[in-house]
Amino acid sequence: MKTFETTYCIGPIDLPCSAPRAVTDGNSILATVEVAAPSERVWQALTTAEVERWWGSEDTYRVEQWSADLRLGGRWSLLVRTRDGKTHPASGTFLKIDASHKIVQTRKYEWNHPTLGWVDTIVTYRLQPIATGTRITVRQDGFAGRDDAADEHAQGWERFLGWLAAYLKRGF
Repeated sequence: MKTFETTYCIGPIDLPCSAPRAVTDGNSILATVEVAAPSERVWQALTTAEVERWWGSEDTYRVEQWSADLRLGGRWSLLVRTRDGKTHPASGTFLKIDASHKIVQTRKYEWNHPTLGWVDTIVTYRLQPIATGTRITVRQDGFAGRDDAADEHAQGWERFLGWLAAYLKRGF
């Protein structure tokens, strides 16, 4: 099992720091971070067009054209725009929704991703209230031994959780 950990730390100055962490066994990824925001606020940042404000960075990519029909069987989609201006769509279907607590959805790139191809995966977001805010846990299943893809996505989930935590810390 490979473990990844970012080198930056997030959270209010007066609270213990939590850095996003991810592990993978080549089939699944588990990533987590603790943020100083209530689960309802985290839910809003994850499930509305607000994702376009925080998902990405100038030196990687930005998420655009995010949309979601947030109901069981509803579809979601987004467009990733890389620094060089290329676009890469992804989409899926909501399999389970428990407001402010859990989302389970399919995820598929609508282009031939270099390490994952056209493979469908399952992403689960869990939001657990804790004394200092919310523990966010993301699990992505379906890599079927594609170690390079699992490693790449584990590092990606750490970036994702870091961006989300930094955004929430700024109080948006």
